[in-house]
Amino acid sequence: MFEYPSDIYTESASDVDTLSRLGPLQPMAGIWEGVKGADKHPAAGGDHQDAFVERYELQPIDPQTNGPQLFYGLRYHTHIVKPGEVETFHDQVGYWLWEPVAGIVTMTLAITRGMIAMASGTASPDSTTFELTASQGDPTYGICSNPFLQDAFRTIQFNIVVTINPDQTWSYEEDTIMEVRGRNGVVHHTDRNTLARIAGPTPNPLATV
Repeated sequence: MFEYPSDIYTESASDVDTLSRLGPLQPMAGIWEGVKGADKHPAAGGDHQDAFVERYELQPIDPQTNGPQLFYGLRYHTHIVKPGEVETFHDQVGYWLWEPVAGIVTMTLAITRGMIAMASGTASPDSTTFELTASQGDPTYGICSNPFLQDAFRTIQFNIVVTINPDQTWSYEEDTIMEVRGRNGVVHHTDRNTLARIAGPTPNPLATV
């Protein structure tokens, strides 16, 4: 674990230009579309598979400090539908955060079904692939679900692997590991997609002053 200074109040110096300080997250800034998403999730009688279309927006935020801890980040919203439909299949918001001194990428997520999580993993500024993990019961990078989900579809671990591709797209593979009432062993709810940029990012507020 990275050791922070003993002075927990003095803030680290930061750069107002978040886009230049995002490390491995920099290629993800902007507005994206993915039309070949694949989802596998538990259903009555087994697993069910769906294709999906995704719009993923990631916009830079001003630098954030917790005393000496410094984050540069992207606020995100991903909205997913099934091909040819308008009804929301999945909706998720949160932040992607880069902590340069510690070499840590953190992702927070909140979904409309009543679940939140925070996943984390190590990376270098020029990493083109990195993996983040959250586990239920972890006091720092954990998972919290509403009572029904906790009882019937308990998520015990969440993993996401991000790959920055040479063609300026980026891809992710998610594995949500669950314990489902009435099924033996663990169940893997998986999602993957490749996203192409349809618009650039808007600079963070401090960078435009």
